[in-house]
Amino acid sequence: MSKGFTLKDAIKAWEEKTGLVAADSPKIKLISSQPFLTKMDASLAQLTKCEHLALSTNQIDKISSLNGLASLKILSLGRNNIKKIEGLDAVADTLEELWISYNQIERLNGIECCKKLKVLYASNNKIKDWSGLQPLGGLAHCVEVLFVGNPVEEKATGENVWVAEMTKRFPQLKKLDGKPIIREGGGDEEDEKGE
Repeated sequence: MSKGFTLKDAIKAWEEKTGLVAADSPKIKLISSQPFLTKMDASLAQLTKCEHLALSTNQIDKISSLNGLASLKILSLGRNNIKKIEGLDAVADTLEELWISYNQIERLNGIECCKKLKVLYASNNKIKDWSGLQPLGGLAHCVEVLFVGNPVEEKATGENVWVAEMTKRFPQLKKLDGKPIIREGGGDEEDEKGE
């Protein structure tokens, strides 16, 4: 019924190539599978010890089937066809980094459940306005973000207000688009010289 490579096939091929057992591995890279993976399915449930799952450069259009990934800290889904953030509830208690650059995402809605999220790479998506970024405000631990190449960033950068607006709207940020945020006049954790 299914055409081409399934996730189950990709995991089996990864095990054959690496000589490792996927269920026991902390890092699984299924990047640019040939043929491309098109969906995330229940095969992921076996990756109970996986801390870093990389499914970048495929043709996945929906985030799903993350149940069972009890140790997942980094989820890499860059360069896919994902239109919205969903299905993260299953990993909300462990996920620290989400890499979703080069997709079709217009809003960050769906990310609010990930209260431990520290890093969000979402460059080159389709976030058009400030409301699309609003869910970031509820993530107190999210200190590093990447939004270059989104329409909202391009417009605000063109108006020379991007950094000022982002630091005002999201005061928890310490790193924006690869650069440390230096705040004037503050006494808290404002100095980034040691990094």
